[in-house]
Amino acid sequence: MKDRTNDIIISGHNLDLTKALKSMVIEKVSKLFEHENHIIRIRVELSTRQSNHVKEHLAKGLVEIKGKDLVANVSSEDLYKSIDLLETKLDRMLRRRSRLRVLKRKQPHSLDIPAEIPKVQSA
Repeated sequence: MKDRTNDIIISGHNLDLTKALKSMVIEKVSKLFEHENHIIRIRVELSTRQSNHVKEHLAKGLVEIKGKDLVANVSSEDLYKSIDLLETKLDRMLRRRSRLRVLKRKQPHSLDIPAEIPKVQSA
């Protein structure tokens, strides 16, 4: 399996991205590549917001994938907890997507043809 760390984009708003923070995000998010081969890129946005003297840490994840992109937003009082929650939420979304694709493949929709099919006579 090839190294997909170049396909992970991490950005931060109102906070400094340390090496430890980047490595934790890469460690958590790289697990998502195991579920789906068609993932193009994963973007993770980390930010901090302070309101009413309470710091709130936001983590936003965008999985660019063949088809509709998956977007998840999570907030908590701890940044590491937000990253964990984001990873589990994106993991659930990817597993649900792949499960639904298998279901659609196994249960095709029936087609209603308005005209009758002509019979072929053998010679």
